Amino acid sequence: QVQLVESGGGSVQAGGSLRLSCQVFGYVYGLYCIGWFHQAPGKEREGVAFIDPYGSTRYADSVKGRFTISQDNAKNTLYLDMNSLKPEDTAMYYCALDFGGYCSPHFAYWGQGTQVTVSS
Repeated sequence: QVQLVESGGGSVQAGGSLRLSCQVFGYVYGLYCIGWFHQAPGKEREGVAFIDPYGSTRYADSVKGRFTISQDNAKNTLYLDMNSLKPEDTAMYYCALDFGGYCSPHFAYWGQGTQVTVSS
């Protein structure tokens, strides 16, 4: 059983920065994709940033150049460094993981989410 626990959300002004963390518990082995989604009120959940099974990173166009995803395997922790935050980044942010050789649209494991609020 894999469990994901996010932390680091909060309220910041536009232009500010936040670091989200996702602690991974359980036996994670083999190939997997891990990353971050966000969901704003009244909107669908969207992918933000991912690390694919081969270590390559992928970003949504809306966050390229502002957000950085990274992973510390020794700490079993995934990070999302968010800079130059905009009000439109306001959303609940979720960490997700899925086993397999590629990043599919459907992830099997999800965290409970952490709220990010950016004021103008």
